[in-house]
Amino acid sequence: MPRPLIGITTYVEDSTRYGVWDLPASLVPTGYHELVQAAGGAAVLLPPDEPGRAAEVLSRVDGLVVAGGPDLDPVHYGAVRDSRTGAPATVRDHWELALIAAALDADLPLLGICRGMQALNVALGGTLIQHLDGHVETPGVMSWHPVRPVPGTRYADLVPEEAQVPTYHHQAVDRLGRDLVVSAHAVDGTVEAIELPDPERWVLGVQWHPERDKDTRVMSALVGAASVRTAVPVG
Repeated sequence: MPRPLIGITTYVEDSTRYGVWDLPASLVPTGYHELVQAAGGAAVLLPPDEPGRAAEVLSRVDGLVVAGGPDLDPVHYGAVRDSRTGAPATVRDHWELALIAAALDADLPLLGICRGMQALNVALGGTLIQHLDGHVETPGVMSWHPVRPVPGTRYADLVPEEAQVPTYHHQAVDRLGRDLVVSAHAVDGTVEAIELPDPERWVLGVQWHPERDKDTRVMSALVGAASVRTAVPVG
C-alpha cells in the first residue's frame, strides 16, 4: 500500500539567497516534511494558489498540514490591527483559509501548527489574542515550555502526560471557533491545542512546533488517519 500523501502549506519569500541566486522562492522549513516522513507518510509541498482551487488541490492528497508562519491579518476575525501584529500576508491568508475550509468540507485529516492552529480557529469563526508575552524569549530561537492535555480529548489520548514542547508565538486563541474544544493548555492558561471532538473527523491544531521536536505521536496520528483514506476504494 502506498504511503499516505500529506500536503504541507508553504509560503513565498520575495528574496531568497541560495548559491549565486537571489530570487523569490516558495519554501517551508525541512522539519515539516522530515516529520511527515518519520511518521510514515509521503510529503508534498503546497505553494499558494487561487483560493477557488483549494478543493481540487486537496483531492490529490490524503491529509493536510497547515504550517506555521506570520500573523493572520485581523481583518479575517473582525478586529482592529494591534501595533504589535505583523504585516499582512494576504495571499497566504486567503489560500490557507480556503484550504482549511475545503479540508473540513471533505473530512480530510488536518493538522494546524502554530499559525495553522490559529488559522483553523479563525476559519471556524473564532478570534485571536493579537499579542501576549512569555512565549518568545529570544527572537529567532525556539523556547520550550510544558503543555498540559485536557482529559478526554484526542490530544490527551495521543500524549497523556504533561510534555515539554518547542514554541515560538506571540498570538493565541481567544474566542473558540464553531464546534472546537480546547485540548491542551500552557501553565499560564494559554490555549495550546484545539480540536473537533467528532471521532469521525481528525482535526487538530497545536500552538507549538512538533517539526522542531523528535516526538512523532501527533504527526503519526495524522498519517494514520490519512492512511484510512488510501485504503478506501474510490467510486
